[in-house]
Amino acid sequence: MKSLNSDYTGCSIFIYDESGNQLCRTLVTYYNRRILRIEVEDPPSGLDAGDGCRLLILTAPKPCEYRGRIIRVGRRKPIAMYGGKELENRCETRYRIKLPATIENYICDSSAYPMRLPLKVELINISKGGARILAPYNALSEGDRFLMRMGVSGRDKVLIAEVRNHIDLGDKASEYGCKFLISSDCGK
Repeated sequence: MKSLNSDYTGCSIFIYDESGNQLCRTLVTYYNRRILRIEVEDPPSGLDAGDGCRLLILTAPKPCEYRGRIIRVGRRKPIAMYGGKELENRCETRYRIKLPATIENYICDSSAYPMRLPLKVELINISKGGARILAPYNALSEGDRFLMRMGVSGRDKVLIAEVRNHIDLGDKASEYGCKFLISSDCGK
């Protein structure tokens, strides 16, 4: 598992306020032991130097979570964040997220089988060990393993996950609780 002694340059990152509201998503552009520099097109409103925040860094095989503090926010310069001294033990923390994704392959016996039509889904929350996705009604079953691709700040993130539970939301949609099995960054 990565720690602050690892290099996060190029990793996808989500930034949340202390209440768990998603502020933005982007990539780490610079890393230097205790500083993560993050470029954003528009600094999130209400984010100022000295403010606390939460960072969710999408790394393989599982995301890492940190508490951070904003060092500097510039209009044309990146946001620089202090990532803390060590990884927090926050396995159960769930972050609200709104991120489109595509399920492209089913996984069976360690082999990937392409779907005839990729399944469009939406991530609605994410944690260190998994995610909750919104998908068409009855599209997946408990125990299904799949490869899911999502775009984060110009890069593709590929996850392999397994459906652990689901809730039907009527005859149009279902929510699926999924556990991450492996993840990786893929350039476009």
